[in-house]
Amino acid sequence: MNKIFAKIRFYVGAFVISFVTAVIMIPLVMIFRKYRATIRHKLNKLTFFLLGGESIEEGKIDKDAQIYMINHQGIVDIIIMEATHNLNINWVAKKQLFDAFWFGHILKECEMISIDRANKRGMLKLIRDAKKSIFDKKRPVAIFPEGTRTDKQKLLSFKNGSKVLAEKLKLKVQPIVITGAKKLLNEHKRIADNSVVKLKYLSTIYVDNSNPNWYQEIRESMQKEIDSEYTNYNRPR
Repeated sequence: MNKIFAKIRFYVGAFVISFVTAVIMIPLVMIFRKYRATIRHKLNKLTFFLLGGESIEEGKIDKDAQIYMINHQGIVDIIIMEATHNLNINWVAKKQLFDAFWFGHILKECEMISIDRANKRGMLKLIRDAKKSIFDKKRPVAIFPEGTRTDKQKLLSFKNGSKVLAEKLKLKVQPIVITGAKKLLNEHKRIADNSVVKLKYLSTIYVDNSNPNWYQEIRESMQKEIDSEYTNYNRPR
């Protein structure tokens, strides 16, 4: 019975996300373009509540950081970041998502950054778009260095694109570890439950090429926090 209920909750949760995005968020950001960040913030906060989520934070987000590097389990990662902060974050997403029904519209309307990994010039476009977002529009960029979502406790190997981007533009990087999101809405097993989602803000580093190992060190520090949350609080990523 519990498994059936968890399955039902997943589809209810998926419906809530789709409904809020398609019926409320997209029309509002199209009409009130000046307030797109606030609209996303308020509606994602509502979505997170309706999903049965509770959030806790450790550390402090660095509002001067230019790029946030976050581990990735699923769409809840984006929802919790948008729900918690009103920073007009510019998300980097794969090109295919921009063609998706509903969600593609919100990405385009909010001028998010697309990356085409199949195109050899995709990295050049990413650097150009991120530079414009960070330095011209004053919008921090958020990226998932793993490149895709995973249901494993161990972080996937980080893609080289995030490293090249940060080094090329010499950015201030803040790693953020999210745990508990998979329990709230598990897109791999298609089950859902109430969950305490934790955001752990790690120290910001300034990428100036003085430390060639900075990218691997970020991955190791993020993995350490993920393991600690699971060991001490039984909170999986």
